[in-house]
Amino acid sequence: MKLSKIRLTLHQKQKYRGIWFILPWFVGFLFLFFVPLINSLRYSFSTLKVNDSGFSLESAGWANFKNALFQDETYVRTLIESMLTMVINVPLIVIFSLFASVLLNQRFKGRALTRAIFFLPVILASGVIAAAESGDYAQAIVGSASQQSNEEFTMFQNLEFAKLLLRSGVNFQIVEYFLGAVDRIYQIITASGVQILIFLAGLQSISGSLYEASKIEGATGYESFWKITFPMISPLILTNVIYSIIDNLLNSPTTTQIRDTAFKSFQFGLSASMAWIYFVVISIFLWIFTLLISKRVFYYD
Repeated sequence: MKLSKIRLTLHQKQKYRGIWFILPWFVGFLFLFFVPLINSLRYSFSTLKVNDSGFSLESAGWANFKNALFQDETYVRTLIESMLTMVINVPLIVIFSLFASVLLNQRFKGRALTRAIFFLPVILASGVIAAAESGDYAQAIVGSASQQSNEEFTMFQNLEFAKLLLRSGVNFQIVEYFLGAVDRIYQIITASGVQILIFLAGLQSISGSLYEASKIEGATGYESFWKITFPMISPLILTNVIYSIIDNLLNSPTTTQIRDTAFKSFQFGLSASMAWIYFVVISIFLWIFTLLISKRVFYYD
């Protein structure tokens, strides 16, 4: 008696493919990150003391969290500044990535080289370059450049463009936001390489027949973008927003303070509590952004 083959529906096949896709990450998390995550939670409720035989834990209750939120002089301020910087940078990064990917998706000579140039900041921001940035010499250069950029920003406010916007009735906060975007242009371009690749993959997956049909109907390029391109890549906008939030906060001043508290001040319990507070705040921001954007995401079947 032969056993009949189990036939899966399309929805079931897609579900199992998703499980296979996340399986390597899940196995890696289970064997590499799960135990350190639990230990970090233990440390946040304890006072860790290093001695000759290793280390010892003494229960501290919520003392580390109270210290981080109410006694530490800089943590809350640094956390708020990191969040504000993220709120400013993420929309700029996503908008720039979408604009650049649309341009790079066009057919022109040297397209492959241009795409490589846009991805170069991702390569330069890793490895030896990232290690060099942590040196005192690089910090001095960055500090000097930051001071110079602030002076240039003050001068830029007096240009006719800013005056024109203000005279046109544009809100001062909006003008200041755009001027701040110019001041952050290097940071935005450096953080946009992966997002551009994701958008490019999405743009190339859109069927050309949709654009051909729109041309037959007399749609302009502007109308095709907002009626076809933008809705089709809206799931990737959500993906890039989540990626940009996490990427932006991984290298924030708050992360540096958490690391310095542990390995320079040797306050491992306080550092762990700061990390968990940071984790909760990031999770709340991710939930809010996902909830707002997912309502407008269009999935093409």
